[in-house]
Amino acid sequence: MYILGINAWHGDASATLIKNGEVILAVEEERLNRKKHYAGFPTLSIKACLDKANISITDVAHICTSTKPSANLKQKVLYSLKRVTRIHSMLRDRIGKVAKTKDLRTILADELGVAKEDLTAEIHNIEHHLAHMASAFFVSPFDDAAILSLDGMGDFVSAKWGEGSGTTISTEGQIEYPHSMGFLYTAITQFLGFPHYGDEGKVMGLAPYGKPEYMDQFRELLKTYPDKMGYELNLTYFRHHAEGIQMQWDDGPPSIGKMYSEKMTELLGPARKPKTEITEKHQNIAASLQLRIEEVAFDLLQKLQKSTGKKALCLAGGVSLNSVMNGKILMNTDFEDVYIHPNAGDGGTSLGAAFYVYNQLLSQERKQPLEHAYLGLSFSDDEISEALKNAVLESKKLTSDELYTQTAKEIADGNVVGWFQGEMEWGPRALGNRSIVADPRRSDMKDVLNARIKRRESFRPFAPSVLEEHTSNFFEQDYPAPAMLMVYQVREEKRKLVPAITHVDGSGRLQTVRKEHNERYYKLISAFHKLTEVPMLLNTSFNENEPVVCRPEEAIDCFLRTKMDVLAIGNYLVRKKDLSDSSQT
Repeated sequence: MYILGINAWHGDASATLIKNGEVILAVEEERLNRKKHYAGFPTLSIKACLDKANISITDVAHICTSTKPSANLKQKVLYSLKRVTRIHSMLRDRIGKVAKTKDLRTILADELGVAKEDLTAEIHNIEHHLAHMASAFFVSPFDDAAILSLDGMGDFVSAKWGEGSGTTISTEGQIEYPHSMGFLYTAITQFLGFPHYGDEGKVMGLAPYGKPEYMDQFRELLKTYPDKMGYELNLTYFRHHAEGIQMQWDDGPPSIGKMYSEKMTELLGPARKPKTEITEKHQNIAASLQLRIEEVAFDLLQKLQKSTGKKALCLAGGVSLNSVMNGKILMNTDFEDVYIHPNAGDGGTSLGAAFYVYNQLLSQERKQPLEHAYLGLSFSDDEISEALKNAVLESKKLTSDELYTQTAKEIADGNVVGWFQGEMEWGPRALGNRSIVADPRRSDMKDVLNARIKRRESFRPFAPSVLEEHTSNFFEQDYPAPAMLMVYQVREEKRKLVPAITHVDGSGRLQTVRKEHNERYYKLISAFHKLTEVPMLLNTSFNENEPVVCRPEEAIDCFLRTKMDVLAIGNYLVRKKDLSDSSQT
């Protein structure tokens, strides 16, 4: 039985195909059409899923999307009736989406070139946050767990919580529009001069440079209740609920208009203009925002733990990509185990919708947990060889063991290496298959990467990939973090040894690497460990101001146009040709 899950007309459009409860392929549209955070319909992703399974859309039994227009309809109507003089922008911007969702069968038939009458799959609309919750629980290793989805907004809800048991998710509460932790983070991200969709991660990276001197202001912006679960925005400082804001969720990168009101400048002072100097004040605002988000999240989580009595937590939603917050959950709540879906943002809802149908609606038995994120496209050495033929490069095919040893030596010698292997990662993090890797011991490596390849803000950190069994030797916590969604403190005595991955506050957003999850990456790090006695690599995504590379041709193109030193692609070790002694007449 095939089930196709779709996230469409929202940020990070994606598709996931499962067969009898096993993932065949999960991929975001941006990786295929090269439009970052693409928010249209994921036609290419759907075709890739069907091609991988060697089936037609007519062979799929169930098709589901991670939005349900009828969800929370009463709340939507009541909210709109209070504002009868205008159609509220958030609802207005969803009208087209609702129409498309209702006619999904026609859209699929047109996009995939089949007759509509031949497309006999049952269509399901899964409420946005239920898809998030399913993405975290049904593929987790826990049979019983508390579940929390924390997001910007989806189907008129910003957060939903409950618990999971076996093949059933039950919900206990939710927070509705216009209140949203995600909206606060986006508003302050804009206020700090980072206007693009997905820039929230920049503010998280900036926060450790500052001091939380604006906590009174942020407790005014985001309030909690002492006697019940939840939170609310002080709406005086926001525009979305009253004036409405422009949003673009179709056929390209998403865009969101200014979310904060002029009242925010009375509270925090003038907003920073993009690409201007970042001052100590801006750093302190970022630090205060991050701390307040943590305070509110931990309050919510601790109350959830008490109400459910569960010791395991499953977490998803865009706010769950806040790895600094995630790394403190076990220290600040009574939960003892936590599972965060590796694609916790909206891209992951295509997988969640598929498993909600499979496990909850069809009551099918759960399969093996999803312990890694390698769910994407892969390419053979023959395909890689064909791509290399058209490039002006020097390449040599090695055995796997030779590749690990020689690549590790290149890294130890200070070279920057593109590492393109196996199945592409599912989610926003490069986890050793579409990565650029470097020596974490070099204090100048962060500047080298930014100057030669990444060209991003200097305050943003680079991440370590560490052999899981050595985690406690370098970090103050050792709970596994295979999807790079936790930030831990680097042990003080190790910080000078690995300065390239140690952030200004002594932290690192780590990836723990286990051999059974990614044998090739594990063996590369092990080879570097043998050479240097350091069981980790600096790992950043294989891209340059673009979506992470997917195909060999994209990896080769990125390698050629940047100052990467070496490319390890499949079993080929590749260098740029020295053209200084070009042909003489």
